[in-house]
Amino acid sequence: MKIESTDQDIRTLLSSAYYRIPRFQRPYSWDLENVEEFWNDIFEENQNDYFIGSMVVYEFDKQHFGIVDGQQRLTTITILLCVIRNVLNQQNMKNLAEGVNSIIERRNIDNKKEFILTTESSYPYFQDHIQKWGEPEIELELMKEELSIQSAYNKLTDKVQDIVIRIEDDLSIDKKKKKKIIEKRLTEIRDVLLDLKIILIRLDNEDDAYIIFETLNTRGKDLSLADLVKNHLTKYLKSQSASVDQTKIKWEKILKIIQETSIELNVDTFIHHSWLSKYNYVTLKRLFKVIKKQIKKKDAQEFLDDLIYDSKLYRQIHETSFGNWKKEELRLKQALDALMLFKVRQQTPCVLSLVRAYKLKQIKKKHLESALISIEKFHYFFTAITSQRSSGGISYMYASLARRIYLEDDKDALVTIISELQTKLRDRVPTQKEVDALYSEHYYTKNYTKERPLIRYMLIKHYKAEFGHIGLDYNHMTIEHLIPQSLIGTNDTYTDEKIGQIGNLILVTTDVNNELDDKNFEQKKTILKDYDIVIPKSINDASSWSIEDIDIRTSIMSQVAYDNIWKM
Repeated sequence: MKIESTDQDIRTLLSSAYYRIPRFQRPYSWDLENVEEFWNDIFEENQNDYFIGSMVVYEFDKQHFGIVDGQQRLTTITILLCVIRNVLNQQNMKNLAEGVNSIIERRNIDNKKEFILTTESSYPYFQDHIQKWGEPEIELELMKEELSIQSAYNKLTDKVQDIVIRIEDDLSIDKKKKKKIIEKRLTEIRDVLLDLKIILIRLDNEDDAYIIFETLNTRGKDLSLADLVKNHLTKYLKSQSASVDQTKIKWEKILKIIQETSIELNVDTFIHHSWLSKYNYVTLKRLFKVIKKQIKKKDAQEFLDDLIYDSKLYRQIHETSFGNWKKEELRLKQALDALMLFKVRQQTPCVLSLVRAYKLKQIKKKHLESALISIEKFHYFFTAITSQRSSGGISYMYASLARRIYLEDDKDALVTIISELQTKLRDRVPTQKEVDALYSEHYYTKNYTKERPLIRYMLIKHYKAEFGHIGLDYNHMTIEHLIPQSLIGTNDTYTDEKIGQIGNLILVTTDVNNELDDKNFEQKKTILKDYDIVIPKSINDASSWSIEDIDIRTSIMSQVAYDNIWKM
């Protein structure tokens, strides 16, 4: 078997040959998360000479190659080129669009137009609906692979068009200059894509291709970051005993801590977050390359021991029941639980660094508590209520602050860094107008239970703000709907969105909840008073309860949330 490998960029690859995805290949299967990650890696976090891995091909005709490995990446690159071409054309930049089209479709030796990349499994959709310049001619019923291709195309179209729209809507840019700026930005995207580096591995024939394909897919998947790091450390940390391999034992301890948990934790993500909490920012995909360069024989033992230490903290901040929290540390635990409830992970390197500093007695409990509460409050508004997504700036901010905390020895300087963190978060908090607009979008009913934990968290916070600490056992309280859920659907106003809105909800004990059942508002108030259940003032003062009252109370609760409970 003859195997040749060469370093190439995508521009050279697409300009020098034609490629076919053979039938034995798996269908295109990238989902929106894969596409988003691809975009972010290349355009948000890209450095010069960005390497996207190897590509294995075999020659079946002169200048025609079948793809053994790398078809998902090459298909996505081709889809993005089609998007760039189409957007350039929409911007009346036809010459540039034709230039891009020449690396999607060009004339072969017989002077016939031929697509650079063809696929058998999604034919003719990929060729007619994606690659072709112009309207498709064939009406098709889309199967799973075609839908994946369509989703990727739509996602990448949104990404590129969003860049154009932001320039068009930017009032600070002179109208006459906008077209030139759009052209510059689109050609930059084109060039970054075409400059991506690969290692092209060429096989002689299709028989060899089947052998390689079977070998690649017998493994099931590429080696994980954890596998690569373990092998890297094992290379340096030789076993001193024939019967006891300390490196293996320590590595298995890390796996046990991270994997044997009631929540979903990933070892690769843990290693990435641990690294970001100490060292320079790097993406998960590039991390092993950096570890391999920086962690040498003299560093290997310390690096491994640090991973063991961090693994315990990492699990503790994600699964607080794993840690032994003291009574006076309850508020720390509550803030960490809230971040898990919000399903946010951007803050993890910074939180890990903060908790590590606290455990090592570099910062006091009050400083850690202040920092965690600020992070909790920020992500309540930013993530839980307004569902905003960071373009990468917030993740980078957290990682940068985490590294500074790790490197700092002076306790006063650490307090200053925490204050800086709080200031940065405060500057990024959504406006009260944004919060007010979306507070009513969160609801809970028996038909819609997804947000029940969040709604319960919100209600408890509002109750504590209104009534203080009066000995209520919130662990034994349930959510009651003032206008009963049984009315949902009986008219156009009684919807899940309205009946489940926080303005219609109170907290009661289980036995009272059962007695309230589907009774009307007046009857419920009487029962609540008979049982000495605390009643929010807006409800206690009301003689009746309507959809309008729900909206008013929700609006008031939104203002109280912003001005008081979660005020930064």
